Amino acid sequence: MVLRRVVVTGLGALTPIGNNIEEYWNGLINGVSGAAPITYFDASKFKTQFACELKNFNAEDFLDRKEARKMDRYAQYAMVASDEAVLDAGFNFEKLDKDRVGVIWGSGIGGLETFQIEVLNFAAGDGTPKFNPFFIPKMIADIAGGHISIKYGFRGPNFTTVSACASSTNAIIDAFNYIRLGHADAMVTGGSEAAVTIAGMGGFNAMHALSTRNDDPKTASRPMDKDRDGFILGEGAGALVLEEYEHAVARGAKIYCEIGGGGMSADAHHITAPHPEGLGAKNVMLNCLRDAGLQASDVDGVNMHGTSTPLGDMAESKAILHVFGEHAYTMNLNSTKSMTGHLLGAAGAIETISSILSMKYGIVPPTINHFTNDESIDSKLNFTFNVPQKREMNVVMSNTFGFGGHNACVLVKKLAI
Repeated sequence: MVLRRVVVTGLGALTPIGNNIEEYWNGLINGVSGAAPITYFDASKFKTQFACELKNFNAEDFLDRKEARKMDRYAQYAMVASDEAVLDAGFNFEKLDKDRVGVIWGSGIGGLETFQIEVLNFAAGDGTPKFNPFFIPKMIADIAGGHISIKYGFRGPNFTTVSACASSTNAIIDAFNYIRLGHADAMVTGGSEAAVTIAGMGGFNAMHALSTRNDDPKTASRPMDKDRDGFILGEGAGALVLEEYEHAVARGAKIYCEIGGGGMSADAHHITAPHPEGLGAKNVMLNCLRDAGLQASDVDGVNMHGTSTPLGDMAESKAILHVFGEHAYTMNLNSTKSMTGHLLGAAGAIETISSILSMKYGIVPPTINHFTNDESIDSKLNFTFNVPQKREMNVVMSNTFGFGGHNACVLVKKLAI
């Protein structure tokens, strides 16, 4: 069977450092930190009192007020980012076969804030069950993809992937596969998350997963730094329109790049900790290269999972050395989570977008907040510390690893006619 080629024709982003693609990219290359004290609730008694929230975002600037009230924040974010991506793709809806366009979305948690509000309201009452009729359809993790398809009338494959922090990368890989196998001509894919809530912050704090550097939030996310102490919780969404190559060419679409391949693996090790030698991370990158039909030496850079956790950064660095060998020292590695924080199920989408834009503009965004080398991480690796670097990027990989040992990696490459 001849697999069809898949390209990217639309991008959309809603992030803690920019509310659209242009703002997001400017934030990345200027090394902007999205971290700040939490404004959504009183976090004064929490171990971590800061997060990477969205800035100057009002859902009603984009959505009808009545419709916005029927959506959890994670679904609102999905709608805004996907709207930008669909507009960017420039479809002629009168000619588009909507039976051949689908939506595969990712979210690690879904409507956490909705669940929190409804349960707290019930607990504060007299035991009489009084729940919002939109409680369930606001909360469920698949509803974002449903809203996107309803708005545009896309009747192709539609589902949601849930693999913790790998969710949106898995969604992208699934969308890629559905197109190249002939089940769709185009797919809206990506992910969204809105876990900066009482329950979200409290839960991750209880796991000791978050940085507690409350005195200096902007420098708290320190991937690969000796003094890293956990990740910063972020929120937002990233959206991509994937399209079969000939379909895109026939309608004269703008093409950003080609999706080269995708890899998946499991650590099969621990519910939260990575394999200490990065076994799952090694396997997922090897699987991705194999799927793309490329050699390790073809890769110019890796957007690392790089969460700023002591164990995670070290394991991923070991895996990169294992996969790429001496070539690892010639590549640009970076962790954009140093700026955006960790968007959980949306991380893979915004980081794949960063990888695509780095190819488009020939600039590798920095890993900010590096102060002290960690002796357990090879200092000869180029982590693009603190300042962006100009470089022609032809092939870039993006890693995402989720609690439960779920690993996903996607490879993007410049279009070869």
